[in-house]
Amino acid sequence: MISSARRTRRTVQVIGASAAALLALSACSSSDPESDSPGKSGSSASAGGPDKVSGTVNVFAAASLTESFTEIGERFEKQHPGTKVVFNFGGSDSLAAGITSGAPADVFASASPRTMKTVTDAGGAAGAPATFVRNRLEIATLPGNPDGISSLKDLTGPGLKVVLCDRTVPCGAATDKALTAAGLKLTPVSYEEDVKSALNKVVLKEADAAVVYKTDVTAAGDKVRGVPFPESAKAVNDYPIALLEDAPNAEAAKAFIALVRSPEGQKVLTGAGFTAAS
Repeated sequence: MISSARRTRRTVQVIGASAAALLALSACSSSDPESDSPGKSGSSASAGGPDKVSGTVNVFAAASLTESFTEIGERFEKQHPGTKVVFNFGGSDSLAAGITSGAPADVFASASPRTMKTVTDAGGAAGAPATFVRNRLEIATLPGNPDGISSLKDLTGPGLKVVLCDRTVPCGAATDKALTAAGLKLTPVSYEEDVKSALNKVVLKEADAAVVYKTDVTAAGDKVRGVPFPESAKAVNDYPIALLEDAPNAEAAKAFIALVRSPEGQKVLTGAGFTAAS
């Protein structure tokens, strides 16, 4: 009798344990099937979620960014089929004025914090701008540097036709800082609305020299000769970039800014002569 009772108790224990195991297995298999499906939790982003961008991105950018941003824009379009990057390049002050006046734009990349501040003070930026590169000045001379220009002081020589960027744009403000650091006064034959316009005066041989950015000298190739000068270290420009508050295509704009700040984007920018903002 005792042996039979023991066998009965063991059988009940085994059945009970098996039932508990089956219940536990059933609970595991039925709990949140989405979390256990391979790649399920991340599939929404890749199939039309936040990471899926499309449409047009309108980028307002300083003239000195023309070549590098054009290349980055082409890369962006290849990486995100169905997108198109439309650029408005110009003097940073004019671009800032356009943005604060309601011009439709998604991204603003300025050649100085001062012009970016015009936009942020007006509540036009969504979040804090980020500095993504730096730039410094160089003297652009005619090919071969026939006037033998080797310093800022040489630009004050008689009969030399020199053009500068207007003082209201970052290039002109930086030039003023450099001239002050050198203790020099310079009267140009003209002030130009942006750095590309100043450079073109030399390219077209309408001027003997211009004070522009190193990146613009690099972009011009053999059309000009670049002359560095030590006072440029006193006038390095930080370039901030920001998503705009009323961006029509905010998700694509965020993706474009991410590419600009990525190692890939930074390689394009430093290859154009910019300095990384590290």
